[in-house]
Amino acid sequence: MKSSSIPPTKPKAFVPIIFLFGPTGVGKTELLSNLDPSRFAVVNADSIQVYRHLDIGSAKAPAELRSRLDHYLIDIRDPWTQFTVADFIEEADRAVEAIGHSGKVALIVGGTAFYYKHFLYGLSEAPPSDGQVRNDVQALIEDRGRAWAHAYLCEVDPVSGKRIHINDTYRISRALEVYLQSGRPLSSYDLPTTPRGGMQPLIIGLKRPTELLHLRIAQRVEQMFDDGLEDEIRCLLSMGADESWPALVGIGYREFFTALQTGEYTRAMVAQQIVRNSSAYAKRQMTFFKSFADAQWFDAADLGPIIEALESYLQSVGR
Repeated sequence: MKSSSIPPTKPKAFVPIIFLFGPTGVGKTELLSNLDPSRFAVVNADSIQVYRHLDIGSAKAPAELRSRLDHYLIDIRDPWTQFTVADFIEEADRAVEAIGHSGKVALIVGGTAFYYKHFLYGLSEAPPSDGQVRNDVQALIEDRGRAWAHAYLCEVDPVSGKRIHINDTYRISRALEVYLQSGRPLSSYDLPTTPRGGMQPLIIGLKRPTELLHLRIAQRVEQMFDDGLEDEIRCLLSMGADESWPALVGIGYREFFTALQTGEYTRAMVAQQIVRNSSAYAKRQMTFFKSFADAQWFDAADLGPIIEALESYLQSVGR
C-alpha cells in the first residue's frame, strides 16, 4: 500500500477540491475504482475509518484500491483514542495541501456528514473546552454512568441529545461541558456561514432509490460477516476493547457490545440490528447532505454523468 506523506503545513487555498458524499452503501467505493489515480487522491471523511484495526465493519476501501489511488486519513489513530472534528479539519487541511503539491485534486469522500459541514465552514462559535469543567463532567459520568449523562443532555439540550448516540461519551461530555460552562445548549451556537479560506468545492452527492439502497445495505452486511467481521470483533476484544473505546460507537461494532451486554447473540440477530441501524443512519445522512444547497445529485449507478461532471470541473480549474 502506498504511503501518503503529509507535510506539517496548512493549505493557503482550497481550490480545486471536490466533496463526494452519499449515504452508507450507496456506492462511493465503486465510483472511486473508476477514477484516474494520476489525477485524484482521496481524503477519508468517515469517522470510523480513521481508526486502525477496524477494517471490515467500517467498510474501508479494499487494499488493492488504496494501493492504486492514494487515500489519506485512513488508519491514523488507535481505536481507544479520540478523533474530534477539530482533528479532522486539521488533518484534512494538511492532506489537501499535500495532494495539491502532488498535482492531483483532493476528493473528500465519506459518510460522516458533520465532517463536511465543519470542514467547509469551520467549527461553531461554542466556547473552547475548559479543563476544570471537562474534569467535572467526566467525574459525573464516571459516578452516575453514561446513560444518566445522555438523559441529562436530552433534558438540557434536546437537539444535541437526539443527535448524539448514547454510547458516544466524548460528544456527550463536550455538549454537557458547553452547557455547564455557558448556560446555553451546544445546539444553540451557529456555524460560520462563510466557507473557510475562500473554499469553492465541487459538491457531488450520490443517491439510490430507497428500496435498492436498503437491499444494498443488507447485502453488504452479509458480506461483512462472510469476510470475517466476527473475527475482527474477537481480535478487538483480545486487545482489551470495550464499548468505551471511541471507535466502537460506530454501526457495525456497537451492536456486538449490545449483544454481549444482553448475553443474547446470534449472527442473524446482530446482522439484522446492523442492517436496521445502517438503514436509519442512511436516512439521517441524506437529510443532512440535502442541506448543501450547491450539491449536484447523481444516481450512483449511472457513472457517465458523474465522470462528466468531474471532467468539466477539472477543465474549469486547469487540471
